[in-house]
Amino acid sequence: MVVTGLILLAAIAILGWGYRRAQPYGSVGILAWLQSVVLMGPWLLFFGLFALGIYINLAGVLVLVLGSTGLYIYLGRRLRDLGQDMLSTQRPLPATVSATEEANQADRESLEQTDQPSPAPGDTAKLSIPAEDLAQIEGIFGLDTYFRTETIPYDQGAIFRGNLRGEPAATQAQLAASLKERLGDRYRLFLVENLEQKPTVVVLPATADPVKTTPAQWALAGVLAIATLFTGLEAGAILQGFDLLQDFSRWRAALPFLVALLVILGTHEAGHWVTARRYNIRLSPPFLIPAWQIGAFGSLTRFESLLPNRSVLFDIALAGPAAGGLVSLAMLLGGLLLSHPGSAFQIPSGFFQGSILIGALARVVLGSALQEPLVDIHPLTIMGWLGLVITALNLMPAGQLDGGRMVQGIYGRRTLNRTTLFTLVVLALVALANPLALYWAAVIVFLQRTPERPCLNDISEPNDARAALGLLALFLALTVLLPLTPSLAGRLGIGG
Repeated sequence: MVVTGLILLAAIAILGWGYRRAQPYGSVGILAWLQSVVLMGPWLLFFGLFALGIYINLAGVLVLVLGSTGLYIYLGRRLRDLGQDMLSTQRPLPATVSATEEANQADRESLEQTDQPSPAPGDTAKLSIPAEDLAQIEGIFGLDTYFRTETIPYDQGAIFRGNLRGEPAATQAQLAASLKERLGDRYRLFLVENLEQKPTVVVLPATADPVKTTPAQWALAGVLAIATLFTGLEAGAILQGFDLLQDFSRWRAALPFLVALLVILGTHEAGHWVTARRYNIRLSPPFLIPAWQIGAFGSLTRFESLLPNRSVLFDIALAGPAAGGLVSLAMLLGGLLLSHPGSAFQIPSGFFQGSILIGALARVVLGSALQEPLVDIHPLTIMGWLGLVITALNLMPAGQLDGGRMVQGIYGRRTLNRTTLFTLVVLALVALANPLALYWAAVIVFLQRTPERPCLNDISEPNDARAALGLLALFLALTVLLPLTPSLAGRLGIGG
């Protein structure tokens, strides 16, 4: 109850902070902030009532999600229409800062995730692009595509400020084709949004493309995979009631758990790989994250290609959790259906209070059996449960986790920065009761906290169907990770 209340207060504080930051941008900023409110509103209402012991049934949850999605889509259309009207309008700047200086800084900050260092002080007057190449690049712009007004140095490339004249996707494709026709594959053209929420063109040399996995990184991936094999066996042994380190001769008893874990992880990665291959995107090998308690926390995978647009980013990010989650859900339901008195595992019925989704499914399938002190369950139930936990952890909306990539794909990097901060605050609060949350927070902070680099067309938003799928995935992840309150569990008949 206390943790839930602190989470709600943190969410409200983040919304207040976001409103203050949105005010200087006028109507555009307020509309963007309202989109954040719409995204967080249903969860604040759901978990606020949940903390008070009031449970919203499935129909109510669907109404909240659908209503939030519809309002988000409406605000998005208003925001896009307003943005088109303001493309040629410069936002008033404070008198203490010149317009050119602030705009240049905004453009540079908008590209902070391209894995390129910012220009050093004193170097901003010098362009790294050769003069003959710069002349060819400046020649691709026109009145009917992108009207260039200023060229600004940016590390190895340049920022071209101006006004977008056409539809973002078509304009970016046309400019990129013209650039390739003039200079071949030596440069990459990005269409991004700066901090003033205005379209900006950036050109970087091909040497700035994502690097391929080095032999040392391949070796690290192999070491982590071997470590995961052992932690998977150890987790299975703990479930069987023995320590693998003390009695390794019984490793065969833990083997089924390891096989199920590898199926879940393999299906997850296959979802990413198949979708990435459909878009001709290269992925690094998965860097598994071994964990003693549940075998593995999932894996980290890098993009080794530039992404064409945010829809591709979303599709690749969603494909892994969707595949792994469906397999885990099938294992869970299969295990519940196969459970009967005398099944291999006996667990306290209170364990089912640890997850809203899993507790509800178990109540539907097992019925009154959950009112007994001990519940006999099939081993597949445990394997599916842990698979759903691994999937939900990777769906947290932070950094370069799958959930973070989905948020970046649908809502942009600004929203992702806010949800990353919110996620870390929540994990810090949860760590007071569960040390595993602190471990996962450390993984995010040190390895995954930053957004992905911008897509080539980083302005065009994914369609409304993707937005709805993203909201649904995030909601399901929350229902897996959040526990039932004792009063609600009692009303549902879960626990002795």
